[in-house]
Amino acid sequence: MMSDGKIFMKVGDVVPDITLPAYFPETKMEGTIQIGPSSTPKQWKVLVYYPADFTFVCPTELADFARYYREFQSVKTEVIGISTDTVYTHKAWLDSEKLLSDVRFPMAADHNGHLARLLNIYNEADGTAMRGTFIIDPDGVLRAQEVTWYDVGRNAQETLRLLEAFQYVRENPGSACPAGWMRGKKTLRPGMDIVGRVYEVID
Repeated sequence: MMSDGKIFMKVGDVVPDITLPAYFPETKMEGTIQIGPSSTPKQWKVLVYYPADFTFVCPTELADFARYYREFQSVKTEVIGISTDTVYTHKAWLDSEKLLSDVRFPMAADHNGHLARLLNIYNEADGTAMRGTFIIDPDGVLRAQEVTWYDVGRNAQETLRLLEAFQYVRENPGSACPAGWMRGKKTLRPGMDIVGRVYEVID
């Protein structure tokens, strides 16, 4: 709770059930997409908020996520691109920007900024959202967030690495993933027996 009465989500909170209009590039159709604990199918979601269509850094980011989209799908995760633009602007942008020719994931429209406000990335001055990446587990719990300023793009491969780490610890309760962990590498099992001796079990 902020001093002005605004309530923002934080890591560990359950995302409320929200349905957003969406454009689906694979079918070139509009529809809706659900976010939250009641969404179906129950799967991991990566929300990729970006400031606006027809901009500059944004298409490079979406193209980067498009390159890894099959890998996200292979670990049962849906990537959702989101901005405060409409689904019609999404379609026009994808149709005209060659960098986006391989985008196959849904493009959602948070046109009134409701979800962006909950995630504390909405810019009241111009109606856009900052760059924000949010990893949501199948129960609708926000597990990770990365928010950056407008002029620096993100790395889809790092988001995928982080997602796989969260999936691992969900599937292996009591485990923890050290810095830079990648699938197949050693993990940790925190306990008194390794206090002050992590170097012995991590090498």
